[in-house]
Amino acid sequence: MTDLLPVVHQPVAETWPTLARPRSNPVRRAGALAALRLIARDLPATIHLENRSYGLGGPAMRVHRSAAFLDRLGHDAGSGFGEAYLAGDWDPEPGTDLSDLLVPFAERFSNEETRHLLPKWAQSLRWLVTRSLPGDQENDRAGARENVSRHYDLSNAMFSEFLDPTLTYSAAYFGPAAAADLATASYDELTQAQLNKLDAILDAAGVVSGSRVLDIGCGWASLAIRAAQRGAWVTAITIASQQALMAQRRIADAGVGDRVQVALRDYRDQIGEFDAVLSVEMIEAVGEKYWPVYFDAIERRLAPGGVAVVQAIVMPHERMLATRNTFTWVQKYIFPGGLIPSIKVIDDVTTRHTGLRLEVLRHLGADYARTLRIWRNRFIERWPAIADLGFDDTFRRMWEFYLAYSEAGFRTGYLDDVQLRLTRL
Repeated sequence: MTDLLPVVHQPVAETWPTLARPRSNPVRRAGALAALRLIARDLPATIHLENRSYGLGGPAMRVHRSAAFLDRLGHDAGSGFGEAYLAGDWDPEPGTDLSDLLVPFAERFSNEETRHLLPKWAQSLRWLVTRSLPGDQENDRAGARENVSRHYDLSNAMFSEFLDPTLTYSAAYFGPAAAADLATASYDELTQAQLNKLDAILDAAGVVSGSRVLDIGCGWASLAIRAAQRGAWVTAITIASQQALMAQRRIADAGVGDRVQVALRDYRDQIGEFDAVLSVEMIEAVGEKYWPVYFDAIERRLAPGGVAVVQAIVMPHERMLATRNTFTWVQKYIFPGGLIPSIKVIDDVTTRHTGLRLEVLRHLGADYARTLRIWRNRFIERWPAIADLGFDDTFRRMWEFYLAYSEAGFRTGYLDDVQLRLTRL
């Protein structure tokens, strides 16, 4: 992806065109400053601009270029704050962890009484600085391949640097240890927690020797390999071509090549019947329009008596409804075409469009926060090796922000991760 591999030493705006500073608009800048004051008046954090500070104290951020920072906020409420970080307009104060700084903002969204950063009268003006979803992120077959490839085919080598040896790119399952102080989170504990998660999914689906298993969105094949080691026959599908190649190599190296078939295939094109259909954190890339199609495909692939297990990132239903048509920083820079569902909408879709019954098995929100902290620490530790792959400092800031931003969401309950079991009524 050449747009994510900037040429070293060129100005950021040339190598990352989306980070060019917006044209200054005094009205928008004044509006951004007014909004910032409203947000900060009861925020347990501190925002230091060049000439004044706002907030109630606590984790602090330092804005280095106030005019540019406010121009970005005034231009795009959904992406401006994150883009300002990518551009180097602000940083956490020394000694302040980036996720700790973002937690107070996320808490405002997760609190039932303060689900918005701004008061209601100010929320009515958000349309002036909110962008709508672009038409080029449609998740039809061609669009889905492009959207998925932009993230998962970014660089197998890059992902290998910060994921654990199983190359599992989803929430691990630490159990009670998930609630331990995140400062104690260690890379050494991650592999076992990922294996715990894989086993929990396979157990819930009843996968045993001889089971026919379909893994939709197989990643780098950790779940497929684990299922095959139980003696299952696995069809693993993905639409990320580079990911599929590495998955095939990993399957061969694990000695289960005779039991796992990897196919570069859209879930809508899969045929056959399976005793278990598994899909781990793939629904977020499906898109609202295709959720009924996705669950219908799962139902059609289940053999009589079969079980499906879906692990999904979710958010509160009302927040999903409020944000589903807006273009966010995450969609722009990390997961194009993505949309996080709610448990309610999954239940509604499966009830209306399928004969599947939904059961929530477990919540992994705290586990995901711990997983993300470990990934971020490892990413920072391994940055010299990642930089050697051709990635620049802006890419580093983008991924640090993405991982910290996500961690804050799970720490506060604004986001959750759930394992769901689906059976026919």
